[in-house]
Amino acid sequence: MRWKSKVGLIVVMMFTLLIVAACGGSEEASGGSEDTKDTEDTKDTIKIGVLASVTGALESYGAQTQRGFELGLDYATDGTMEVAGKKIEFIVKDTETDPTVARQAAISLLEDEEVDFLVGSSSSGDTLAVTPLAEEYEKIMVVEPAAADSITGSEYNDYVFRTARNSSQDAAAAAAAVAGEGVTIATLAPDYSFGHDGAKAFIEAAEALGAELVLEEYADQAATDFTANIQKVIESDPDFLYVVWAGANTPWNQIVDMRVQEQGIMVTTGVADIATLPSMAPLVGMKGFTLYYHTLPDNEVNDWLVEEHQKRFDGAVPDLFTAGGMSSAISIIHALELTEGDTDTDLLIETMEGMSFETPKGTMTFRAEDHQALQEMYSVTLEEGDEYPVPVLERVLTPEETAPPIMNQ
Repeated sequence: MRWKSKVGLIVVMMFTLLIVAACGGSEEASGGSEDTKDTEDTKDTIKIGVLASVTGALESYGAQTQRGFELGLDYATDGTMEVAGKKIEFIVKDTETDPTVARQAAISLLEDEEVDFLVGSSSSGDTLAVTPLAEEYEKIMVVEPAAADSITGSEYNDYVFRTARNSSQDAAAAAAAVAGEGVTIATLAPDYSFGHDGAKAFIEAAEALGAELVLEEYADQAATDFTANIQKVIESDPDFLYVVWAGANTPWNQIVDMRVQEQGIMVTTGVADIATLPSMAPLVGMKGFTLYYHTLPDNEVNDWLVEEHQKRFDGAVPDLFTAGGMSSAISIIHALELTEGDTDTDLLIETMEGMSFETPKGTMTFRAEDHQALQEMYSVTLEEGDEYPVPVLERVLTPEETAPPIMNQ
């Protein structure tokens, strides 16, 4: 009886262990199944982190880029928000137009959100604080709309591609409009990387056409009083004043108040976003350039952008950097189509170098040597409009004409 009891006890214990093991195995399988599901969900979703000036001095540019980026994803995926069978998710982080904040936001996107791509940002200073992280974390960063030459020049790394034009592309277009033998020029620009790069690129392009520099003036980017800067321009007595500027606090009103043009100094510049056009009313008749105005490009992508933007945003037309935001999204989706959804960084670099893709500004091509997108620019005359002066097309400047020098070697 005692033996039978022991046998019975052993059987009960073994049965109990089997149940426990089965439950444990079932729990582990369940956990494994959940882990597998999470892994599959992650694998089937491509995440893009967008850095933009949601607040700060360039918040209007950030808003344009965000709108354009979302429209670009919609256009490039035919409204599915999928590519090569994978879902597309994007996350926007505010840089506050502050390089320190931009860097922390990028780290959060890379580490916490584990994004596959970075896009941004509105400020060249913010962007230069982030591009080293693309290399450190080995992730592709598509730069839009920051324009400083150094991004794809002295601070270049293999992980950065730029759909935004750079300052030298602006300069090539600007110089072609006014420079020549015997012409004297002065420049006025904000005192940070965008301004310095823009002014120096224009000076180089203008001098190559025979012009002479008489003044290179820089002003505090946050300034509201440009009297001292403009007075220096007047005293230098150039034939042309080339102004490089970005942001809401433009010097146009003071240039007019101080009667610069009435003193025989012709002002030339890039035509910026719609918000700045009313302040350019005194410059009607000016010959300059622009990187985008919604009536200038003649292609199907831009037609779609204008129509869709007006539908979604109460009749408002796309602005200066909306097209760029759209272009950055299209470039990523096109690259993923070519890799069949593979986000391996080395494969993406190989794919994107030399890659051409259709945008609201026509065909863009990432130049293999420095990853700068070659693209159309527009030579324009500023004419009176119903609500504000509008840029009217003189001619399309081809990607070959505005191709900047390679500056990363």
